[in-house]
This record gives sequence, C-alpha cells and structure tokens, in this order.
Amino acid sequence: MISDAIRAVILGVIEGVTEFLPVSSTGHLLLAERFFDLGSGNFWDTFTVLIQPGAILAIVVIYFAKLWRVALGMFSNPADRRFVIGVLAAFLPAVIVGLIAGKYIKELLFNPWVVCFSLIVGGAVLMWVDQLDHRPREHDATAFPLPMYVWIGIAQCVAMIPGVSRSGATIVSAMLLGADKRAAAEFSFFLAIPTMTGAFAYDFYKNHADMTTDDLGTVAIGFVVSFVTAIVVVKAFLSYVTRNGFTFFAWWRVIVGTLGLIALALGR
Repeated sequence: MISDAIRAVILGVIEGVTEFLPVSSTGHLLLAERFFDLGSGNFWDTFTVLIQPGAILAIVVIYFAKLWRVALGMFSNPADRRFVIGVLAAFLPAVIVGLIAGKYIKELLFNPWVVCFSLIVGGAVLMWVDQLDHRPREHDATAFPLPMYVWIGIAQCVAMIPGVSRSGATIVSAMLLGADKRAAAEFSFFLAIPTMTGAFAYDFYKNHADMTTDDLGTVAIGFVVSFVTAIVVVKAFLSYVTRNGFTFFAWWRVIVGTLGLIALALGR
C-alpha cells in the first residue's frame, strides 16, 4: 500500500513535469490515479488542483525580473499596462466558462475515456501545427496585439476538457495567430499565473473546511515537489521547443492516449 506522502511526491512530479508541456497535466494525473492507484475520492481530486501553485511559483521565480518590471511599470508605462490588460483579457473567458459550465464539465467529461481520446486528437493537432509553414510576426509575449490575447484566452477554454492541455491550446492558438514558438510558450506560462491561481483559490475555498492537518501536510509535499520539478522542466522545454518543435510531445500524447485506451478496453 502506497503512503499518502509517496502519492504526493509522485503526483507532484507528474504535475511539475506536465503542467507547462503541451501534454495535459490534468489528463496525466487522472490516468495515474486510475491505473496506478494513486488516490481517489474528493481529497485527491482537490489535491491535483491545490498543488498547482507550486508550478505557478516556478514561473514567478524564472521570470521574476520581467514580472517585477511589469508590476512596477504598469501604472506609468503604457507597454507594461497594456500587457497586464492583455493577460487579464485572456484570463476572462476561462472565468466566465468556468463559472457557467465548470460543474457540468467535471461531471460529464472527467473520465479516462475522454482523457485518452483528447490526448490522441491533441497529438494530431500538434503534429499538424509543426508541419505548417510558420512565418511568425510576433516575437515578444508582452507585446501581442490586444485582440490576439483575447483569442488565445478563448482557445484556453477548450482545455477545460481533460486531456486537451491548457498549455497546448494556448501555444497552438498563439502560433496560429502569428507568434513564434518561444513567445507562444512564454505567454502560455504568463497566462497560467492568474488561471491556475484562480482555480486553486476556488477549489481551496470549496474544500478547505473538510481538510485535516495531515491533508495540508500532504498538499505541502506535492506543492514543493511540483515547484522544483517545474523549474527544471520549463527551462528545458523552452530550449528544446525553440530548436525542435512539438513533434516529440505530439507522439507522447498519442502513445499515452493509445495505451490508456488499450488498458480501458481490457477492463482496467
């Protein structure tokens, strides 16, 4: 029997590795819980959301200088203020859809069959995007046109379907709208900060009364592990994808999704 601490470490690694890659952290966590007995029930469903701030903190640490500059300049520098407005505009569609349909999405779509099919379809989309004759016009994630931020935010809503990938949806949409690979990935990271913070705050508000001191300790373990793992992964991902594109991650999705469907068909 796996202890809660070991479960927290394993799920923290999965979260940290997959959150900012276009492979769907939620999908991988759901499949890990299903096939490897890594927790089930209300606490573990909430756990996967509550450890996300660890990954967010990794982005804040890596981009601290840029984020601090924007924070100081948003009231005096039009370019910084425009970027903040752009992030909020991209964040707003997810808030609206989440409040209206979030409950129904969880009830109807949070199952391993949906995850596996979404992983495979998303992999095919990544392969398609990687083969396009991409001629980027936007090279700075903090200076996209405002309508572009809004369209990226609308695309992010598709990632409420488990297995789609929030980072995948935002990176692909940004590239199709004219961003280069690095700028698309970096904006996906920046947009994750309010999006994941909002999801964390909402889940914690709903479930904190039911959590014990031991539960909080388990969450803390997952938080730290996801933070450390995400720092390593984000730096490596930016370097890799700038040089090599998304084909590796596309095949990753297809293979995991296919293996998951086979396991489900066999009654696992």
